[in-house]
Amino acid sequence: MQDTHPAPRGPSTPSSRGADTRALTQVLFGELKELEPGSPEHGRVRGALIEANLPLVRYAAARFRSRNEPMEDVVQVGTIGLINAIDRFDPERGVQFPTFAMPTVVGEIKRYFRDNVRTVHVPRRLHELWVQVTGATEDLTTTHGRSPTTAEIAERLRITEEEVLACIEAGRSYHATSLEAAQEGDGLPGLLDRLGYEDPALDGVEHRDLVRHLLVQLPEREQRILLLRYYSNLTQSQISAELGVSQMHVSRLLARSFARLRSANRIEA
Repeated sequence: MQDTHPAPRGPSTPSSRGADTRALTQVLFGELKELEPGSPEHGRVRGALIEANLPLVRYAAARFRSRNEPMEDVVQVGTIGLINAIDRFDPERGVQFPTFAMPTVVGEIKRYFRDNVRTVHVPRRLHELWVQVTGATEDLTTTHGRSPTTAEIAERLRITEEEVLACIEAGRSYHATSLEAAQEGDGLPGLLDRLGYEDPALDGVEHRDLVRHLLVQLPEREQRILLLRYYSNLTQSQISAELGVSQMHVSRLLARSFARLRSANRIEA
């Protein structure tokens, strides 16, 4: 098979690298469509698609950097979403692959945090000791026919009572208390009823992130015009003076940018 992959080029800007990745992805999907699933060549092209689009996974994973989980784990989970997106993507739909793949990658990462990550991060040593405390508690309960005391657990494991209590506290991080649950003993409403108002701007977080991702697919001049218009609040007349072009040309570029963004965001519900 003739190699149709774009040839390597010299140093480039982030925008040009993104364009190169999109071009390479389009070529690879064209090749993948002609290959027999399960064949060695199909696996090679599929692997090249994964490798080429790993920056998309790292971009999505960076949003979860504050979760105290190793980034390599988050990237690995996001890569699963990338693979699923590659297997489901249909180039004939006319949708850019990054736009199609991003919700799948982010959804896979969110599912990972929902199903597998502790509510509170626990140091590895304390987690391992908690497993031992749990086992000792079960053994002593069977032996004595009652729940063991902290001193008995500490004696069995040859650790201090303070360490036992720390392990028991750490074990609670696996189970989050419902915000709607009434506070035990004081009869007060649940935490949810005592929290502040819901910030209406939160609804736009996902949309702003998607817009930011779509913007980098536009030519640099069109990116700049959109930023001047909607972030710097300049009028079309002011933008035309800033860039040295006619106001009519600015208006045409804005209209073309909107058309491209709408086209790139055609994702089926």
